[in-house]
Amino acid sequence: MKVPTLDPRIDDRLSEAERRFKGVEEALASPEVLSSPDQLRQLGQERSWLDPVVRTGRELRDALEECAGAIELIELSDDREMTELAQEEAALLQDRIEELSKKVKELLIPPDPLGDRPAVVEIRAGTGGDEAGLFAADLMRMYRLYAERTGWSIELINLSEGIPGAIKEAVFLVRGKGVYARLRWESGVHRVQRVPATESQGRIHTSAATVAVLPEAEDVDVDIDANDLRIDTFRSSGPGGQSVNTTDSAIRITHLPTGLVVSCQDEKSQHKNKAKALKVLRSRLLDLRIAESEAERSRERKTQIGTGDRSAKIRTYNFPQNRVTDHRIGLTLHRLGEILGGDLDEVTAALRLAEQEERMEAHDA
Repeated sequence: MKVPTLDPRIDDRLSEAERRFKGVEEALASPEVLSSPDQLRQLGQERSWLDPVVRTGRELRDALEECAGAIELIELSDDREMTELAQEEAALLQDRIEELSKKVKELLIPPDPLGDRPAVVEIRAGTGGDEAGLFAADLMRMYRLYAERTGWSIELINLSEGIPGAIKEAVFLVRGKGVYARLRWESGVHRVQRVPATESQGRIHTSAATVAVLPEAEDVDVDIDANDLRIDTFRSSGPGGQSVNTTDSAIRITHLPTGLVVSCQDEKSQHKNKAKALKVLRSRLLDLRIAESEAERSRERKTQIGTGDRSAKIRTYNFPQNRVTDHRIGLTLHRLGEILGGDLDEVTAALRLAEQEERMEAHDA
């Protein structure tokens, strides 16, 4: 039986994490840090990430040492009963080592600092006319059901409807644990292939809708100068009742330096609509800042969001084949109904794993 060993790259990173953890612990006890709330918060966050890395690393090293001892006993012992017990123990330890190795790899990747933020989700109908609007409504329902399954809450910010059952644009806020970390991969062009209800000859049509997922910005993230804003009011349209439609409660905010435009008409109160619109504007400005500081992310966003054209797709929902394919990682699942019903866990987990592997490779390069 071969003695399992620790990947040298993982060994080096664990040693580095252990050294850094010790340094952070010492720093947190220093009077200088204790008197600085900013340093205290920053080091506290780093400690909360390093602590499980160090603990799991120690468990992995202990399991490797115990497994090596069990294998040595197998090779040296003449006692049959003792050998069998050692073989059972070694087998269990090897499974444990595999499990801990996988966990360590995941823990060694620094968490996204925005991962626990709420997310602003924007869905827009793209190529395909009314069918694209119907598909955009399907996507909105999918995310609503996914949020319910995950224990998240949704707050509608803006909704522009098309024909009955279709939407031109929907903007909503999703709150809950790890929302942005799990939803960020939904940004891009989603393509649908199916026979529309309005198609009399049974031909399959291809339509598209775009999804943008932005981390909710806090006031400290983005400072907006009131002089940079043009605020227009207009009469709300669509559902909401007579009291909504008879007042100029809807708000449109234009950020003059960037040209970003945000509208909100979901609330009866002009004040509440303005607050919601500013929330979305801050998130878009934060996303723009992140995109500008990360050239690769900027290129990915341009590719994913694009203009809603069918060719710039990240995922295809094929109704005739009951198939959903995520083109970024080559994942194909033949359970379209469940996925559109909010069962996105397998898809999001595969995307997160692919990112972890990519970041590990980038770290090694």
